[in-house]
Amino acid sequence: MANFLGTRPLAEVDHDVYDLVKKEKERQINGLELIASENFTSRAVMEVLGSCFTNKYSEGLPGKRYYGGNEFCDQLEELCIKRALEAFHLNANEWGANVQPYSGSVANVAALISILDPLDKILGLALTHGGHLSHGHQTPTKKVSATSVFYNCSHYTLNEHGFIDYDAVDKQVVEEQPKLLIAGASAYPRDWQYDRLRASLDKVDGFLLVDIAHYSGLVVAQLHNDPFKYADLVTTTTHKSLRGPRAGIIFYRKSKIVRRGKEYDLDQLVNSAVFPCLQGGPHMNQIGAIAVALKEANTPEYREYAKQVIANAKALAAALTSKGYDIQTGGTDNHLMLWSLRKLDLTGSKLEKTCERAGITINKNTVVGDTSAAAPSGVRIGTPALTSRGFKEEHMVKVAEYLDATVKISLRIQKLVGKKLTDFVIALDTDEEVKALKVTVEEFSKGFPMPGL
Repeated sequence: MANFLGTRPLAEVDHDVYDLVKKEKERQINGLELIASENFTSRAVMEVLGSCFTNKYSEGLPGKRYYGGNEFCDQLEELCIKRALEAFHLNANEWGANVQPYSGSVANVAALISILDPLDKILGLALTHGGHLSHGHQTPTKKVSATSVFYNCSHYTLNEHGFIDYDAVDKQVVEEQPKLLIAGASAYPRDWQYDRLRASLDKVDGFLLVDIAHYSGLVVAQLHNDPFKYADLVTTTTHKSLRGPRAGIIFYRKSKIVRRGKEYDLDQLVNSAVFPCLQGGPHMNQIGAIAVALKEANTPEYREYAKQVIANAKALAAALTSKGYDIQTGGTDNHLMLWSLRKLDLTGSKLEKTCERAGITINKNTVVGDTSAAAPSGVRIGTPALTSRGFKEEHMVKVAEYLDATVKISLRIQKLVGKKLTDFVIALDTDEEVKALKVTVEEFSKGFPMPGL
């Protein structure tokens, strides 16, 4: 009888999936990846993701598994935890880490479960102002995120210039008395003043959770303010600026914390919130890949990479500004920028489509003044992925030229067909200028190596 598993390569076993993998690889190599939450992992990270660790069930923690055969999984997870603390410059006697969350959203929900009771009050940055779904997003008529379903969620917002108004947040904290405030964002181009937030929460004896998913790589490189000085819990994804696999980590203070007369043992609470409360068996191949990424991040070379990410973001923001475009807050401190298209009377949805047809990947995003994430007036642009390919400041100036070209194409087509998105896309798909731009973009992109592929 033929071996069911066999050793045949994917191209022979499943041509359909192989073809899609090949096409996606070509898309990544030939295009310009400007989505702020995406990056390119190393070959070593990919090797662990595709390793035999994907076969093993490891429910529980190292030394406390519910299955046998976990000797090497225990060692791998312990190594990953050790590297996580080292990479983020943390004392293992003061901080612990759970590296099992499947994603950043799962990490956030588990962190909340560990310290909150149902209907406790949460204060997070509004989604339309740069926050994240898992920070309690809801609409006047619908509980959108799981966080908003289980907890009493309220939100702080940006001022008219796109900055966090810490005085206004302080007033809101005192008035609303949240048990927890979530700092961190998915679309905020400036650094955070964690000391101000901690001082506000101390007035109401509340917890501070900092979600550094987007800029954790900049925290590792010590190029951003340190949230660990002020936070009770810190969560992050591992695949954005940190350049690892798609997963999450929860950091927590090991010492017992007393809030509003109740003692919290976060070491026990966080770990039990992840398993068995929220997840089943951890993905050990993922954890192994995180360990590799953390080793890569804890090097002088990575610090130089992180510096270049910021330098490239500043260069791109400056280049777009020089062409007369509006960048929210007038620039950036980190890896991303928000580009407002409102004065052009062009939506982010349309520019995203034009860029996609030209081989440039961005995402539509709200800017100050928007009320709906579905029809935003801007786009979000990030530089981690292109920096991983070796882009420098002078190359970002060229990228700005291509982005400028996509705006001009979009405005021309919109003038021709009107503002309806479906009509816009139909015209875009047959436009010769955007097809020519894609050829130019692909030739430019091919000049840069692709890590891991």
